[in-house]
Amino acid sequence: MIESVSLHWIDWAIIVAYIGFSLSVGIYFSKRAASNTEEYFLSGRSLPWWVVGTSMVATTFAADTPLAITEFVRGPGIWQNWFWWNLLMGSLLGVFLFSRLWRRAEVLTDNELLEIRYSGKPAAFLRAFKAGYFSILYNFIVMGWVINAMASVVSVMLNMDKWTAVWLCVFIALVYAILSGFWGVVVTDLVQFCIAIFGSIALAIIALDHVGGMDDLLLKLSQLMGSDAVNENTLKFIPPVPDAAYNTSTFWESPFSKFLIFITVMWWSHHGTDGGGYIIQRMSSAKNERHALLATLWFNLAHYALRVWPWIIVAIVSIVMFPMIPASYSELGVKAGYPLVMNTLLGPGLKGILIVSFLAAFMSTIDTHLNWGASYLINDIYKRFFKPNESEKHYVFIGKIITVVLMILAAFTALKMQSISKAWEFIFSMGAGIGLVLILRWFWWRINAWSEITALATSIIITITLELIAWSQTISAGETYSLFGAAPVLFGITLQVHHKLMIIVPCAIIAWVSVTFMTRPEPSDQLKIFYERVQPGGWWAPITKDFEHTVQPVSKGIIVQWIAGIMMIYGFTFGIGNLIFNNFSNAVLLIGCAFIGSYLIWNRSISKLN
Repeated sequence: MIESVSLHWIDWAIIVAYIGFSLSVGIYFSKRAASNTEEYFLSGRSLPWWVVGTSMVATTFAADTPLAITEFVRGPGIWQNWFWWNLLMGSLLGVFLFSRLWRRAEVLTDNELLEIRYSGKPAAFLRAFKAGYFSILYNFIVMGWVINAMASVVSVMLNMDKWTAVWLCVFIALVYAILSGFWGVVVTDLVQFCIAIFGSIALAIIALDHVGGMDDLLLKLSQLMGSDAVNENTLKFIPPVPDAAYNTSTFWESPFSKFLIFITVMWWSHHGTDGGGYIIQRMSSAKNERHALLATLWFNLAHYALRVWPWIIVAIVSIVMFPMIPASYSELGVKAGYPLVMNTLLGPGLKGILIVSFLAAFMSTIDTHLNWGASYLINDIYKRFFKPNESEKHYVFIGKIITVVLMILAAFTALKMQSISKAWEFIFSMGAGIGLVLILRWFWWRINAWSEITALATSIIITITLELIAWSQTISAGETYSLFGAAPVLFGITLQVHHKLMIIVPCAIIAWVSVTFMTRPEPSDQLKIFYERVQPGGWWAPITKDFEHTVQPVSKGIIVQWIAGIMMIYGFTFGIGNLIFNNFSNAVLLIGCAFIGSYLIWNRSISKLN
């Protein structure tokens, strides 16, 4: 039973005003969005970088994000954020390589590229399978955990049953997402990002002030947990290196081994290495290559460096304020720490703003996944295989129906989830073995459709097998199984996400490399069409003899640009973190590296693009 919480009329006025604004945007853009599929799903490929980039940031800033970060900080510690911090290294490939390539491709969805790069029935099958897989299974899980997170916040803040909270959240997001398509998504994303970032920063400042400032917070944390636990776990940016006393088994279960696998394997192996579906959708909506590159660069800066620290501060404060989560919130687990801080510290007006910031974050993610998922089902399945000659308005209409169905099914998925972070881990495992293929298909002519099919199938089969093992072991132990809530035990080791990666990735690579050389390459004519369209550079000599490039191959100078990007984003990320925790010498050094990286990016990349 959730403790009673009442909102002031000012809070309700703020919430109603925001919902009214969102619906107004939906109505305003409804006519333009309904004209054709390119307007409905890509805003006519006319958007400037700051709109596109901010929309990317808003989409990845959902109600689940601060709650998952709270789970990380209250559990292993700040260093656990390397679960997603590591992805920056892959995202920078998206900045300097794939943002330009996807814009050159001029496809409506990333799956459309498959029948440009590959040929025949394998290409058609892969296109249909990936469209169904990502729009349904993947999308249900993502939208499920986002709805679950928002429902957790609403149930705490408004004293609602979780069922009621879920369907309320679903209805609000659904209405304007159906009306306005991608136009409504990007326009509302601008406002939603501003509200969400303001709300999170305001809460962090208020929470820090409540405990007496940073020095007092660190003192109280040490008194509560012990200085060793604080310094070696909670506040550590990188987990401690195990000492010589560790044996092999202990090492692989240590935090450092997890960190090591994150930074060496995870960033290049997952399904979003060449951008990821909804990020690719935004790359494709940019005005040109320059705007696509700037958009993804701004996204990475804001995503990794700017917005995470307010959430971390609130999570740490929640440990001091609520060392034990009250029994009335036990269903929500440790992630309840974040909304509990909101409830406790915020007065009339501010509470309404914070609820709206969560609502904004929720809607900015849900509307994207609804629009993106519908684009897959319409463009890559319905239009491609069933109704290829219908009018554009017909496709938009069917897209709206599909949007409703996706939302309803995602809501039911949300009700079965307990742990947001575990759902994150399951998603990464499902696509853990395909990343290298997604990179190489642009730069190596020998990759074929069977390479990609094999990599994806291997990842899915192994992940589902491990989840079935976890289910079986849970039931056998007489315990209640919750979706993505259990970890399988093999050879005496409880398999976490990093252990699964070390099983999935090598198996997938061995499988797809073997299949690649056991099957025929794609026909030369098909490969020439692809290369002439995107001109990536790389290992295409058998296909591009005597070929003259009309645009600069994106692979030129990529190593310097990539290293500069790492210096810039990680420099700002950890420079800001050290500044917050009063480590001034480290902060100066890291921020200095960030500025050097920024200069190199401008000099070696941005200044050379029209």
